[in-house]
Amino acid sequence: MRISRPPLLLAVPLLVAAVACAPVEEESDDPAAQDTASSESSASDSPSAEPDPCETSSLPLQEEGQLTVGTDSPAFEPWFSDNDPTNGKGFESAVAYAIAEELGFSEDQVTWVKVPFNTSYAPGEKDFDFDINQVSISPQRAEAVDFSDGYYSAAQALIALKDSDIADAQSLSELQDATIGAQTGTTSLTAVREVIAPTQDPLVFEDTNAAKQALNNDQVDAIVADLPTALYISAVEIPNSAIVGQFQVAEGQTEQFGMLFEKGSDLVPCVNEALAAVRDSGQLADIEERWVSDTLDVPVLE
Repeated sequence: MRISRPPLLLAVPLLVAAVACAPVEEESDDPAAQDTASSESSASDSPSAEPDPCETSSLPLQEEGQLTVGTDSPAFEPWFSDNDPTNGKGFESAVAYAIAEELGFSEDQVTWVKVPFNTSYAPGEKDFDFDINQVSISPQRAEAVDFSDGYYSAAQALIALKDSDIADAQSLSELQDATIGAQTGTTSLTAVREVIAPTQDPLVFEDTNAAKQALNNDQVDAIVADLPTALYISAVEIPNSAIVGQFQVAEGQTEQFGMLFEKGSDLVPCVNEALAAVRDSGQLADIEERWVSDTLDVPVLE
């Protein structure tokens, strides 16, 4: 009699054979593959990357989605044109819009607010993201506010009527007996007091317009303003005046204008980064060439 074997007994050796013949996954000798696997493992284990604080959406602003820029009113030539900071014309208006674009803002995302010059660098909270208004960087002001890197190297200039006794002066010593005026709170006034140091106290004016009027009315022998402003005054606003000469506010130091921020503002490094990009691209030099280039032929008073 023939006896049948259970099917299970036949299946066992077949299963063993299948396992014995299965391919074994070996470690790859390809370095690129190993690096890829390592990178994938590290990426999965590490926390997500920190957001860039200078991304437009991350910037600490007065108003979300808007860059608020302050300047004085009236806004004088050649820093602004037609007393209108919003038109992008004039050196500082053009610089502000170049910085805004580098930060990721379109023209219609820039809002201008009026900030009197003398209050811009006062301590306390600000209603602007930065102010741009020929504000010279100084240690004293930096105690109350923060500054960007310098965007313009400035000099002071003396303006007198062409028929004045000091119109042909060639040195600061020839100005000792002159009556000289300047706007209050400015480095121009500081320069009169500390660099020219006339025997008579300088006349102090609320703004440049008042100083210009005093010169026209022969109330002063001369006024002092930053060089580009002085050139515009003599060429356009007071045609019978002349630039006597230029000088620095301190020997061996070049005055720098900086954008001004509330003390402790986290926006400063981002604006400095944008300013560096505008400078490195040549755009800042182009803006300067267009609006404030005619300063080279002015004699230096020593």
